[in-house]
Amino acid sequence: MKKIFSKLLPASKATMVLTIISSVVLFALLGVITHEATKAEVIVNNNGEPTQVRTHANTVGELLQTLDIDISEYDELSHPESTALADGMEVDYQTAQPVQVVIDGEQKEYYTTTETVGEFFNEQNLSFKDRDEVSHKQDAPIQANMNIEVDKAFPVTIHDGGKKKKVWTTASTVGDFLEDQKIELGKLDELKPKKSKQLNGETPIHITRVEKVTDVVEEEIDFSVVTKQDSSLLKGKRKVVSDGEKGLVTKKYEVTLKNGEEVNRKLIKEENKKDSKNKIVAIGTKQPEKQTVTTVSNNTSKTESSSNDSDSTVSRSSSESEVKTLQMSATAYTASCSGCSGITATGINLKANPDAKVIAVDPSVIPLGTRVWVEGYGNAIAGDTGGAINGNKIDLFMSSKSDALSFGRKTVQVKILE
Repeated sequence: MKKIFSKLLPASKATMVLTIISSVVLFALLGVITHEATKAEVIVNNNGEPTQVRTHANTVGELLQTLDIDISEYDELSHPESTALADGMEVDYQTAQPVQVVIDGEQKEYYTTTETVGEFFNEQNLSFKDRDEVSHKQDAPIQANMNIEVDKAFPVTIHDGGKKKKVWTTASTVGDFLEDQKIELGKLDELKPKKSKQLNGETPIHITRVEKVTDVVEEEIDFSVVTKQDSSLLKGKRKVVSDGEKGLVTKKYEVTLKNGEEVNRKLIKEENKKDSKNKIVAIGTKQPEKQTVTTVSNNTSKTESSSNDSDSTVSRSSSESEVKTLQMSATAYTASCSGCSGITATGINLKANPDAKVIAVDPSVIPLGTRVWVEGYGNAIAGDTGGAINGNKIDLFMSSKSDALSFGRKTVQVKILE
C-alpha cells in the first residue's frame, strides 16, 4: 500500500495519509473491543432451560424484551423487572400453565407454575376429602390446558329392609348409587325413588325387601253333635251313643313378607287328612208311667197321679199347678265362633236358623228340650250345652256377634214352661 501511495503522492504526504488511516482503524477496533467488554454476562433459565447471555440491557425487564419473552401476571420471575442487571446474575423465568378445574359441574380457570396437582391445590387453597372423587392423583404432573374434575361427596340416607344408615357418595343417580354400594335388588323388592332419579342429600332412598314363602298349617276340624230320639230313655234324659272325633285338614298358604313382616296370606291348597266323626247323643222320648197316690187327711181321701221313675214328683191338679222360676247367671254366644259347627247338642242348625231362640243349659238343672221363658230374651228352648255351662248358668244364642258382646253377663229370671 505504501508503494501505491508513493507513486501517487510525494513520500511525506503518503506517510501522513497512511498514518491517519491506521489510526482510524485502530480507534474502530478499540471501540468494538470496548463495547464488547462493557456487556454484562448473565444466565437466563427459561422454563428450566439455561441460556448464557451477554447484554448491554440495564434491567431484567429490558433483558427479557431483548429475548422476546412476554411476562404475564401469572408467570414466575426470580427478580422484579426493574432490577438492574449485574455481571454473573442468574434470572429464572417460568411460564404459567392454564388449568381448568370443574367442581360439581362448575368450571373455573386457573394459571399455575407448580409442577404437580397436589402443589397446585395447595397454591390455590383447594382442599378435598378422601371420599370426594378427583380425576387426577396428587402426584400427577401439571400440563398445559389440563382439565381436573372433582365430584364432592354428599350424604344420602338409605332405608334398606327396615334398617336405616347414612352413606357418603358422589353418585349422580339412584341407580349409580346402588351400583357403587353393591346393593342388589330382588325381583319383588320395591325401590323409591326409581333408579333414574337424580340424587341429592335431601331425598332418602327406601328399599322394601319383598319375599313370598309357603306356610303349611294343620288345623283341626271340630266334630258335629247329632241327636236322635230314643224311646227307651225317659223324656229329658240323654245318653252319648258314640264320642265325636275331630278331623284334620292341611292348608297351604302363600305368605307375602315385607321387611320380614307378614302383609298378606293367600290359601292356595287345602287337603283333608282326616275326616271328623260326629258325636251321637240319644234324647229320651219315653213318657214316665203314672201311678195313683192316695192320701188321707181329716177323714178325706185325695187321689194324685205321679211319675213312676226315680225322680218322680207329685203331679197336682191344674188348680194347684205352679210355674217353676229360677234365678240364673246368663251370658250370650253366636254360631260363628272359631271352631263352632253351628249345630246344637239337640241337632238345631243355628247358622240356618239365625232367628231361633235357643239357650244352652246344664241338663241336670234344665233338661234338654224344655221350653223356657227368659227375662229380657223371651220364650226359648233348652237345645244346647256348653263346657262352661254348669249349675245355674245359661248361654243365650244371639244372631250377631255384636249383640252377644253387648249382652255381657246378667242375672235373669228363668221360668220353666213344661
